Amino acid sequence: MPEHYDVIVIGSGAGGGTLTYALAPTGKKVLLLERGGWYPREKENWSSVSVWGDLRYRNAGRWVDENGKEFNPKQHYYVGGNTKVYGAVLFRMRERDFDDVHHVDGVSPAWPLKYGDFQPWYTQAEHLYHVHGERGVDPLDPPGPAYRYPAMSHEARIEELAHDLKGAGLTPFALPLGIMIDEQRPELSPCIRCATCDGFACLVRAKADAQVVCVEPALEHPNVTLRTGSRVVKLETSPDGRSVSRVIVDRDGQREEYSADVVAVSAGAINSAALLLSSANDQHPGGLGNSSGVVGRNLMVHNNSSLIAISRIPNPTVFEKTLGVNDYYEGDGEWPYPLGAMQMLGRSDAFTISLDAPDAEDPADLAAHSLDFWLTTEDLPRMENRVDVEPSGRIKLTYKPTNLEAHDRLTAKFRGLLDAMQCKEEVIERSTYLGGRLGISSVAHQNGTARFGTDPTSSALDVNCKMHDLDNLYVVDSSFFSSSSAVNPTLTIIANALRVGDHLTQRLGT
Repeated sequence: MPEHYDVIVIGSGAGGGTLTYALAPTGKKVLLLERGGWYPREKENWSSVSVWGDLRYRNAGRWVDENGKEFNPKQHYYVGGNTKVYGAVLFRMRERDFDDVHHVDGVSPAWPLKYGDFQPWYTQAEHLYHVHGERGVDPLDPPGPAYRYPAMSHEARIEELAHDLKGAGLTPFALPLGIMIDEQRPELSPCIRCATCDGFACLVRAKADAQVVCVEPALEHPNVTLRTGSRVVKLETSPDGRSVSRVIVDRDGQREEYSADVVAVSAGAINSAALLLSSANDQHPGGLGNSSGVVGRNLMVHNNSSLIAISRIPNPTVFEKTLGVNDYYEGDGEWPYPLGAMQMLGRSDAFTISLDAPDAEDPADLAAHSLDFWLTTEDLPRMENRVDVEPSGRIKLTYKPTNLEAHDRLTAKFRGLLDAMQCKEEVIERSTYLGGRLGISSVAHQNGTARFGTDPTSSALDVNCKMHDLDNLYVVDSSFFSSSSAVNPTLTIIANALRVGDHLTQRLGT
């Protein structure tokens, strides 16, 4: 007989790690399965050559696109999931994002729940993940109580940048950041404001990732068990197909079987879809819980660009990712459609500059003057954008971006601000900036592959993120998104995991 638990959670990132944390105080027997291990704490954590050159910590293997071309996805299987290397920017979705939004390439569909349904869970999520910010300085900031922790300060060059952007008629603001810092008493804070936060694991455990703030505290409860090196390969169902009866695991090469009253899949939008599709059986021939046909479909990854402007004056900033601009989120007043968001990135160094400009004569000098930005435009759900699993088990992504005209217009807005930001008109080979739009291999901000809703014919999950077709199977990661918005999705994943955790607490009768 398989070992039995009250709840099995598959995946320990923003969704699964937070859900486990929420369930830990119930006393119910919870098993957390993570296919990876613990992220190594070693000096290479802070090495751009190791992280971006050698891709030392990417461990998802090779995936393939619709043309059969292999790529190494920016996916990390570790305790804490991709939050180990995220930039810790934790935005609430805008109120308007929960409604129909018209874009140049179509309509971003309304969610079955609205901002008010998530608002209390957003507040809990901000407290749990130590979000530092200032409510209301973002011109589109939705209503909510003041942040528990004050916004992180800008360093001198970024403060000057904020002044220049205000002079250009914009409203720059301090990004909401999940960082463990007290700038009034830095000697008591783990954060040292290093240059390797965004895209790197935190060697000093100062970033609010799911491992540090959720998984480890959950493991202090004796009813919670974590098993690493545990890749879930299939979910088997009861003969009538109405419940998951066995969770089949490859644990370090050995087959193990578990069962639970409730199973929550939280492996990330792509891997969760792959697991559901791989679990097809006679009762679920198109994939587990896929009578609607939407499982694995509507993959959204945002249109993201990493752009580097070269300042005319040196930029000695170390911790750079503190400033955002949302003035173009809903449009520019000239074009009738939304454009998107801008925010700072972590600092480039000579090595990362050389990746974008391999012919640069002096990449170190460029790095010393770099101002690094991340631009995001909403990606629309398309049934044709999908996750498949090849017979070998390899993941295949079929994907065509949407709203590229909007993203190009946002990039043009960025380019038009270069002079106001005191940046060079020519960087290298008549370029005004370095970098560009990321491809599918980044799989950044993935969501939408098992959307939630009230209609079982057009959605895979109900509003509590339980699969319509099964009585004990939930999906608690970004798979449930109806649309992608144009802000970082992590806080919404966390807030939803807390919301579903409350639902499961009531279901389990604690």
